[in-house]
Amino acid sequence: MKKIRLLIFVFVLALSAHAQKKYIDKANMDLSVKPGDNFYEYANGGWLKKTTMPSTKTRWGSFDILREESSQNCKTLLEEASKKKTRTRVEQMCGDFYTSGMDSMQLEKAGSAPIQKELQNINAIGNIKDLLDAMQKLRVRGAAGGLFSAFVNQDAKDINTYRIHMGQGGISLPDRDYYLKDDPRSVAVRNALKTYIVKLFTLTGVPENEAKSYSENIVKTETAIARAQWSRVELRDPQKRYNKYTPEDFSAHFNTLNIPRLFMDMNIPKQDFIIVSTPSFFKSLDSLLTNIPLDTWKQIARFEILKNAAPFLSNDFVMANFDFQKAISGQKEITPRWQRMTMVIDGNLGEMLGQLYVNRFFKPEAKARMQEMVNNLQQTFADRIKRLDWMSEDTKKKALIKLMAFTKKIAYPDKWKEYEGVVISKNNLLENVRSCNEWAYHYNINKLGKPIDRTEFNFTTPTVNASYNSTQNTLTFPAGILQFPFFDFGADDAVNYGGIVAVIGHEMTHGFDDQGRQFDADGSLRDWWTKEDAAKFKVLADQVVNQYNAATVLDTMHVNGRLTLGENLADFGGIQMAYEAFKKTPEGKSNTKIDGFTPDQRFFLSWAQVWRGMALPETQANLILTDPHSPAEWRALLPPQQMQEFYDAFGIKEGDKMCLPKDKRVKIW
Repeated sequence: MKKIRLLIFVFVLALSAHAQKKYIDKANMDLSVKPGDNFYEYANGGWLKKTTMPSTKTRWGSFDILREESSQNCKTLLEEASKKKTRTRVEQMCGDFYTSGMDSMQLEKAGSAPIQKELQNINAIGNIKDLLDAMQKLRVRGAAGGLFSAFVNQDAKDINTYRIHMGQGGISLPDRDYYLKDDPRSVAVRNALKTYIVKLFTLTGVPENEAKSYSENIVKTETAIARAQWSRVELRDPQKRYNKYTPEDFSAHFNTLNIPRLFMDMNIPKQDFIIVSTPSFFKSLDSLLTNIPLDTWKQIARFEILKNAAPFLSNDFVMANFDFQKAISGQKEITPRWQRMTMVIDGNLGEMLGQLYVNRFFKPEAKARMQEMVNNLQQTFADRIKRLDWMSEDTKKKALIKLMAFTKKIAYPDKWKEYEGVVISKNNLLENVRSCNEWAYHYNINKLGKPIDRTEFNFTTPTVNASYNSTQNTLTFPAGILQFPFFDFGADDAVNYGGIVAVIGHEMTHGFDDQGRQFDADGSLRDWWTKEDAAKFKVLADQVVNQYNAATVLDTMHVNGRLTLGENLADFGGIQMAYEAFKKTPEGKSNTKIDGFTPDQRFFLSWAQVWRGMALPETQANLILTDPHSPAEWRALLPPQQMQEFYDAFGIKEGDKMCLPKDKRVKIW
């Protein structure tokens, strides 16, 4: 009896708290639209009509508004740290970094001087092998990217060992398709890249005609590199990405690429094995290095230095970079300097800024509440696995073992990084960035030979996001996402379960999506499914692919159901698990309306308002090519359409536009 009274009391408290804040605001809805015609418009139409995207943004919605608030909070912390007379090391590092970025007069005075010596050093190189050596040394300093990626991560089939992973690189545009397609958007973006190259070189004193020649050479070469790259869909296959070699055996296939020599340049100790995600790319790259003139590769190396430094130099460089990015994203005005600096510092000294953020803006009780919700949903997921009618008992047992082995990382790390050796001054923005980049490079490389660190956070504290890591079987929920509309202490359960609990379910489902399901409970890339169960899963997953492939986003562009499959599966699982967990709460068991909406209606409305948003056409086109997430509207619409409870909540009947025939609905987890 006492337990029942306590539950009722908690529910009454939630109703009382709601009376003070509109968690489901009718002003943000369009009640003239029938839920069965377009639930996204019904739930968000008012907000969409009255909201104008800020001119400095390319997307605007629930996530972006939270990111804006987080950025404002970080600005407050950084401004305070920059002005304090007596400071901790954390405050000094963050505050002086911020000062260096806000000192526009110092940046204008320096012009291109900070990179001139590096450019001259490249010019003096006389052969391709010395050039490759120089490019790797620039990589170590954080002064340039490279023609390929190289980093330390767990060996997916030997999960207690860190190994070097190598993969494709070498292009300046977000995706290979920008080079390979001749539609007007792709041509316009390629032309913007050419203009950008010319501008950067001329700013360093290169005559314009010469810079135009460089531009043609660089884009032609990047196009050849793009042809060698694997598609993003191909890269979704973890088995195909796993190719293990000794460095010597791998180098034996090449004329120019000498992996052991390059590793020496990169301060990488001798390795027994490396993991290569795209072996054919390296074969093509080696051929290009052999056949394309050295002068062109030197132009590419100099451009690597220029584009890496441009955001941190004088205004001419910054605006050249913005004009290039604008062609890809459509952004109308450059992000304010203060906000660019908060993002730079969060990206480079994230765990220092995170300490300041947690101390000021995060409620410790939210971490405990989040832990409780994660544990509850874990049990709900277990119940659902046990009830599956398409999976055998043998595979179910292994799925449950994996589910219960999840490690949860919530809000912020237990131990903060200290950034040993990083030097931050008030008057050299580029060197501050380089010092952080070099530290991050060595931090990553120094993992070799050490035990696997399963406590490391892969997000900074203010980040509005969440993740699942397949090789560690871990869930991460940084402090930034533990805010409304995802989570609020004062909200009724329908709002929190349709928001943050669905996000929890989403991340858990990633452990069992088309990629995550290939890793077992300890994170090893190992097949633990029966062949029959795997075949049944594929049939269901292909149905999800087909649903999203049919979704038109922009002009004639469709969602790429294969690229977005993992996220779509996670959305399907997340909302269904969250709903089942919600039905165990006092509000979920009741029929009490709040603001005229039933508990079930509020649950689905909460889900939809999380995904409300808008994007510029250029940004949307880019996201279709590069983003493994489906556009927000379809994330709001398709997952609830698989659930009869959604139809029942809003009286949606057969024949309504939103009504998906029962034989087309997909339930996997």
